[in-house]
Amino acid sequence: MADFSTTVDLRSRRIGPFAGERIRVLLVEDDPGDAFLVRELLAEADAPFDVDIAQTMREARPRFRDVHCILLDLGLPDASGLDGLRQVLQHAAGAAVCVLTGLEDEHLGTAAVAEGAQDYLVKGTVDGAGLSRAVRYAVERRRADEQARLLRESELRQAESSRLERGLLPQPLMRDVAAELYSIYRPGRDRALLGGDFFDAIGVDGGARLHLLIGDVCGHGVDEAPLGVALRVAWRALVLAGVPEEQMLDSLEQVLVAERRTDELFATVAVATVDLTTGTARIRLAGHPPPILIRDGRAEPCDVDPGLVLGVVPGMPRPAAEIGLGTNDDWALLLYTDGLIEGAAGADAGAGERLGVDGLCQVLREPNRAAPRDLPGWLALQAEAHNGGPVPDDIAVLLLTPSRTS
Repeated sequence: MADFSTTVDLRSRRIGPFAGERIRVLLVEDDPGDAFLVRELLAEADAPFDVDIAQTMREARPRFRDVHCILLDLGLPDASGLDGLRQVLQHAAGAAVCVLTGLEDEHLGTAAVAEGAQDYLVKGTVDGAGLSRAVRYAVERRRADEQARLLRESELRQAESSRLERGLLPQPLMRDVAAELYSIYRPGRDRALLGGDFFDAIGVDGGARLHLLIGDVCGHGVDEAPLGVALRVAWRALVLAGVPEEQMLDSLEQVLVAERRTDELFATVAVATVDLTTGTARIRLAGHPPPILIRDGRAEPCDVDPGLVLGVVPGMPRPAAEIGLGTNDDWALLLYTDGLIEGAAGADAGAGERLGVDGLCQVLREPNRAAPRDLPGWLALQAEAHNGGPVPDDIAVLLLTPSRTS
């Protein structure tokens, strides 16, 4: 307990003063004599405080946002007892609060701390140094409480993110597949848990063939993320059920139309069936950027009809293209979402210029590019470097390489 003499959208706001900054104190006290003595005691202690005074809760409320500490009398004419404290805690969440009580009302001080005040001061028992120390401690305690709250919130968000990402980022079914699959997923929104990008991979025919999926629901908000998960789960079910490849995108489009909350939600999708025995891939696109084939030091986009995005005109044909990957194990197939290519192409790029597919191919031709295992993450860093900072959209990358034979 500290004593006081009768001779007297939170995350967006910082808590407490910066080092060396004067502490701004708002005294809410209707007794002019007590208010005068508070100011005199702090001046006597030569404390680095700027003190403002309000006589009523109505007068004080507009000043709550600009102070570090509020000294609150619990006997105001328009807010008495703990009701006044509750009003302050509701409207001045970023400030430390010390309540002022008389000797006969000391029990109110204890109740106030239980309600959320940092401390209470009993009028009539402390000098200027004690008052100064009480205000400092209250400000530091408020800062510590807020940091602990933010840490706990961060831990809870991380746990929630891990649970949600298990649905968004599945474990590919790659049993007995003679290939390696490397991936990365980064949501574009600040503090986002998950976005609208999705991908998956399933090996079939004893590992001789591999189905790949990557897609992007337009936007990256709360409606897009669950829709992306629904499309991924539907695709996995269709593959495992043996639905013919030519029916896959039509079936996914039916799911999208049925599950979307608004007719303005669409999705781009790329699907590929890779035959590891013949070294070929059949690829279909629904408005999605073309996969890139990396082979013999070159990186070229696959020549595939771009198709129409899912959800615009259901039932539109999306023809397949068969791509030769190579007869040896020196190739890689890169699938990605447009977050990887929509960043500006360097600090000197013209307004609106993007990295694009050609720019991505040029990056992939660099002799010092990362090894396959690290390539997806390296590409995301390259996109950020070209953009001059984090890219605004989600990024998902899949890289398929054949297993190297000894």
